[in-house]
Amino acid sequence: MKKLVLVALLMASQALVYSADELPLEQITLPAGFTIDVYASDIPFAREMVLSPSGTLFVGSRNFGKKEGTNVYAVLDTDQDQKADEVLIIASNLLSPNGVAFHNDALYVAQQNQILRFDDIETKLKNPPEPVVVAEVPGEPAHGWKFIAFGPDGKLYVPVGAPCNVCNRRDDDPRFATVLRMNPDGSDVEIVAHGVRNSVGFDWHPVTEEFWFTSNGRDMLGDNLPPDTLNRVSTVGMDFGFPFCHAGDLPDPEFGHIHSCGDFTPPAQKLGPHVASLGMTFYTGAMFPSKYRNQIFIAEHGSWNRSQKIGYRVTLVQLDMNSEAISYEPFAEGWLNGQDNWGRPVDVLVMPDGALLVSDDQTGTIYRISYARGNS
Repeated sequence: MKKLVLVALLMASQALVYSADELPLEQITLPAGFTIDVYASDIPFAREMVLSPSGTLFVGSRNFGKKEGTNVYAVLDTDQDQKADEVLIIASNLLSPNGVAFHNDALYVAQQNQILRFDDIETKLKNPPEPVVVAEVPGEPAHGWKFIAFGPDGKLYVPVGAPCNVCNRRDDDPRFATVLRMNPDGSDVEIVAHGVRNSVGFDWHPVTEEFWFTSNGRDMLGDNLPPDTLNRVSTVGMDFGFPFCHAGDLPDPEFGHIHSCGDFTPPAQKLGPHVASLGMTFYTGAMFPSKYRNQIFIAEHGSWNRSQKIGYRVTLVQLDMNSEAISYEPFAEGWLNGQDNWGRPVDVLVMPDGALLVSDDQTGTIYRISYARGNS
């Protein structure tokens, strides 16, 4: 595992780096009528985003397991011109504070081993309070960073990634390779989904309220296996197979003899292999054409261990009337130029005006994708 992490860090260090005013946005291709602009910059390692009801954008960060430079930010658009005017640091030097969520005037932050809560945060943006520890959670370095969000049931959802590339830790700690949920105070923890190697993005269908999540497939089975997955939870407690089966139909070489793939729930949609599918959201805005309504946008962070890089884009999964996936295709791409990447999408967020925000932890940028009405 240490070797895998070192290789990932080396490849990340080889990526191209641009300052905010040099970002080659003209390289990003979008469907006709769409435009991409910089919403906010100078947000190092920008990761998950959450918008408060009053319009404050909070952003988590992750610096490859280091505390230095891992801040939680508040991004303010005070003049409502769809571009950030001020970026404030709410908390600093936390351990991979990747995840942020907002509930009852409080900001929740998931660092690697804890869920923290900053009460009445918007009245104290320039003098943040000391956080309250809501819950202790498994914090192994491998896949320890967490994406969090409150569901329509009012509970906080917290994934716990597998502490390895592939291993069976179910008897050791049943919370590994799962998605948990808990009350806002950290009580009544239960497992929503089992057999989830590493989910760093999820959302709820705006009509059915079913829970959907992305998951990153295991490494070291070659360039094209297994695919990442988009998954649908129709019943609490469903099992998606890790470490015994990958992507619904690929038995693991080491653990596949223990259970048949038929024992588990297959994915709703197979994604690209090693694309590192992270943040996802159902599009609920009114700005984009109607065909995008209630469809899924996914931020693909990009492969690190493939001989030919893929990902580094935002993709679209379209669903039919029964919420069955019927297509998977690029929506915004161009952060990867040949084998050089100049950006890495992490999370996607629908704004009140219907624009789509995309965070990029390589450039420390948040982009705004908008649509000009009247275009087709």
